[in-house]
Amino acid sequence: MISKKGQATIMTDTISIILPARNEAASLRTLLPELVTVLPDMEIIIVDDGSDDDTLAVCAEFPVRVVSHPYPKGNGAAVKSGARAANGDVLIFMDADGQHKPEDIPALLKKFSEGYDMVVGARQSGSHAGAHRAVANDMFSRFASWMVQQPVEDLTSGFRVVKADKFRKFLYLLPNGFSYPTTITMSFFRAGFSVGYVPIHTPRRATGKSHIRPLRDGVRFMLIIIKVGTLYSPQKLFIPISAAFFWAGLCFYLYTYLTAGRFTNMGALLFISAIFTFLIGIVSEQISALHYKDIDQSKYEGD
Repeated sequence: MISKKGQATIMTDTISIILPARNEAASLRTLLPELVTVLPDMEIIIVDDGSDDDTLAVCAEFPVRVVSHPYPKGNGAAVKSGARAANGDVLIFMDADGQHKPEDIPALLKKFSEGYDMVVGARQSGSHAGAHRAVANDMFSRFASWMVQQPVEDLTSGFRVVKADKFRKFLYLLPNGFSYPTTITMSFFRAGFSVGYVPIHTPRRATGKSHIRPLRDGVRFMLIIIKVGTLYSPQKLFIPISAAFFWAGLCFYLYTYLTAGRFTNMGALLFISAIFTFLIGIVSEQISALHYKDIDQSKYEGD
């Protein structure tokens, strides 16, 4: 039994908390004392992603494990390093910038104990650093909900509790950048694992600065839409696009036939695009299925 500020959460599994960190010395100086106080019995792993500030010195002041990257590899790479190094049967991922609050962990664990394979802290209104991020996350979550036919309350939240053995099955799929939450969420849905959500509020970071750059990462976040489709059900993404090309070609053909009495190259191009898009969807569906063919293996073999 683990007591959390008056709340009791019964867990029979060991727990590891993983915090990817890059130049987060200032926020860790505030966050680590609270983590160690509130969660004294849990393994805390700080993954130093090539920091050039005092991150290592701050970590040395507290009873935490440190996994260091010799150079910055990305948030997703840090998450993977932490998952490989963790000893716990259950993994808790948090941001090291102080936006995720340790006092929310008992609520996530309580939901997790109901039989979920992964529980995500779903950020509520006002939790995002800017209106553009809130709108983007809402768009991603709505699209993901349509894809999986299940409510996806926050597709990109990095605050989550997950079973270690099931998380590690998808390490090879996770990108090294910032879109790892999207990949792992859609992979869990595709594999038939249970995903739950707990509402949280994340304040804006008080120290340091975000490592997300709008111009560079904006394109990457736009690709999340494609990743959601290809990870879960490519045909559900490609068939509507194929149908749109087909109907556009049909309408254009009828227009040119009635007005000019001929079948134009543009009409042919639209029909060909419809066929190729449909075929790409079929091939993508088969490739996507290969990612999950060994998902029921009971033992994680390692890297």
